[in-house]
Amino acid sequence: MQGLTLGTGEVVARMAAALLCGAIIGLNRDLHRKPAGLRTFGLMALGTAGLTVALAQYGDPSTIGRAVQGMITGIGFLGAGMIVRPTRDSAEVHGLTTAAAVWLAAALAILCGLGLLALAGSVLLIALLLLSFGQRVERAVEQFFDRREARRGAPADRDGARPS
Repeated sequence: MQGLTLGTGEVVARMAAALLCGAIIGLNRDLHRKPAGLRTFGLMALGTAGLTVALAQYGDPSTIGRAVQGMITGIGFLGAGMIVRPTRDSAEVHGLTTAAAVWLAAALAILCGLGLLALAGSVLLIALLLLSFGQRVERAVEQFFDRREARRGAPADRDGARPS
């Protein structure tokens, strides 16, 4: 059984949209001096979209969902490799936001590959707002609660007991 038939222009538009989504998120990671950036995100999004377009065009419609699940799982393992980095003493956990961004870029690429370009654009815009302003909001909230705690008295220790 064959999926839908796409013209060359539609395939190119879907692939270009996926590449753009991945590249924009990668550029954000580059600007934050993270190891995975524009090229990594762009290539991952391009490959994911290419596979999605091929599945949509030539695959059996009943298997597309399982293939997408496999791609998302595989991208999750790629993200996990960005999180845990061995050091001299132990493994440190860093890069959670970049790993989440990799997963998001793959999801955006799948949306583009399926032709859901408006949805992909909307998700990308919201994600960029979060990546751009999320850290500022976190800091403001932390400062707000630190000030409230300071007004109440000495901070509690790990067990919740206040020093006497």
